[in-house]
Amino acid sequence: MSTEMACFSDLLGWRVRAGRELAFTGRQEELEVFGAALRGGERTVLFVHGPGGVGKSALLRMFERAATTAGRAVTSVDGRLTPPSPEAFEEKAEPVLHDARAVLLVDAFDRIQGLEGWLWERFLPRVPTGTLTVIAGRFPPDLLWQADPGWEGALEVLTLRGLAPRDADALLDFSGVPDELRAPVLAFAAGHPLALRLEAAAVRNGTSRQDVVAALLERVVGPVPSEAHLRALQVCAHAYATTEDLLRAVLPDDAGALFRWLRRLPFVESGGPGLFLHDLVREVLDGDFRWRDPQGHADMHDRLHAYLADKVRTSAEPEVLGAVGALFHLHRLDAVTTAVHEAQEEAEIREDVLRAGDTGLLPRMAEGTESAALAAFWARRRPESFRIYRLAATGEPVGGCAWLRLPHLDEEELAADPVVGAAWAHARATAPLRPGEQLAVGRVWLPASAYAAQVLELVKRRLIGNCLRTERLAWSYIANADPCPALVEQFRHLGMPDVADEQAAGNLFAHDWRAAPASVWLDYLNRAPDGDLAAPAKLAVLSRAEFAEEVRKALRQLSRPDALAASPLTRTRLVTERDGQDPATELHDVLREAIEELRDDPRSVKFHRTLAATFLSGTPTQQLAAEKLGLPFTTYRRHLTAGVERVCAALWHRELYGGVR
Repeated sequence: MSTEMACFSDLLGWRVRAGRELAFTGRQEELEVFGAALRGGERTVLFVHGPGGVGKSALLRMFERAATTAGRAVTSVDGRLTPPSPEAFEEKAEPVLHDARAVLLVDAFDRIQGLEGWLWERFLPRVPTGTLTVIAGRFPPDLLWQADPGWEGALEVLTLRGLAPRDADALLDFSGVPDELRAPVLAFAAGHPLALRLEAAAVRNGTSRQDVVAALLERVVGPVPSEAHLRALQVCAHAYATTEDLLRAVLPDDAGALFRWLRRLPFVESGGPGLFLHDLVREVLDGDFRWRDPQGHADMHDRLHAYLADKVRTSAEPEVLGAVGALFHLHRLDAVTTAVHEAQEEAEIREDVLRAGDTGLLPRMAEGTESAALAAFWARRRPESFRIYRLAATGEPVGGCAWLRLPHLDEEELAADPVVGAAWAHARATAPLRPGEQLAVGRVWLPASAYAAQVLELVKRRLIGNCLRTERLAWSYIANADPCPALVEQFRHLGMPDVADEQAAGNLFAHDWRAAPASVWLDYLNRAPDGDLAAPAKLAVLSRAEFAEEVRKALRQLSRPDALAASPLTRTRLVTERDGQDPATELHDVLREAIEELRDDPRSVKFHRTLAATFLSGTPTQQLAAEKLGLPFTTYRRHLTAGVERVCAALWHRELYGGVR
């Protein structure tokens, strides 16, 4: 060791630098790119970008070591210590203008980003051929720079992401984190080097997770311009993907400006569905908001849930999978439904319709099972009901499902498919269909393959989307031939318990959408806590005759709130879709409104007068009501009967279709 090196090794800085180099792990691809450039490759400018704490400075230190070992003179410029002016930059970088073997390393370039145009237009063209420049910052280089034909082949952009799992584990190994404590650290840090180091230090020192989160927010996210900008970040952290439209649902003011600001952030990426946060940033922002302001977080969650639930119901068919996945992403902390959103980013598999060349496809997928012939049967009768899941790269089918809407009994279909028979038998025995309603059965064909789990999640999203989108749906049944305890638990959790039936091989999951309609089911999904869940509240499902009898009874008891409170009508769609808190009061108002609506039709005015005198004016007997109206009792009775029938018909229509007539 030289005298100079011996003296340096006595300094604390040497130990700090040596420790950092020993802790460095991964980044093999970036080191190889730099090594090739150092040996005289075509690339003369490397631009490294990534969010704060991802390891840009650590990588530059390794570049410096490699360059020094190769005998190249290194000049470093730190954007945190350099005024953002061409003169200040050139003063520090001046040595590289006179040395063709020089290496220029620029760190924290985001602090002096305003110099970018001057740098690639004025400064870098003046450095000698052979000089290697590396620029590291949070933001990628200007697209105009990347598109400049003069720089083609000379500029290479390196996006620095989190460490690979093996490298992240090696970093924890160096930091002395015991094996049994690593799983939650690795899950939280998502490969982010700074998060890994902070979590390792927290394990050693007993620091709380919130202290780690605070440090990461300060380093990775940094200060934001305003409270509205912070809210926009929090929306982006909670939602799967953020569009300007989604942002407007939570922040109606300046959504466009906030969206443009978000897309420029170094830890935000753009994709087909919208903007995505880096996993770690998503975790720390959302977790910190939930911990710091539970009510504010809940309010934001509710707005997003309402927006995304509406998207499920109104999206075009090709967008349904993404819409359901985005909705379930809001509930990603729920251990039971987590699996539903895990297929969100599965670009390996695409959904397709059943095509003309797929005639023998489904029987082959169901080969060796009783459902092989059924697959062919339904494909012939209802090809439009099928969705096929194919490998995006090859088009090879790896699964399929059908959504069979059955508004009435078809004896041939009933005899051919025991699952359909079991569904109809269960519906008839439990709560039969009413006029205009329909029953639907979801069938799944899933051959054994490496993609089975991914396909199953996509199928579940398709079938759940269909449940929420099918008009006048009374019963839905989802059949799965392969009994799976985890699947049973997921559907039970979603308010779709399995129905035991010897005819239905495997599992048959049922839901009565009249007893728990989409609005109730979605609210249950939104409110359900982690762990053991109660089923969504059940509504009363009455036949038309039962409904009419309860309306007649409620009209006679209109002045008795206690009697109205006991009426089954308080548990029907007629009442529950209103905004009031007291069911008895809401039922009273529904009946009064139905009577008053008769006055709007000249043909029904006489019926309105009769019902109002009988039920709304407090007249104690029908005889007195007839005298008050100046009508013979037989005429009065005829008007009363006709008026009650019209009220029953109007309310039945509202019960079936919602809203008003």
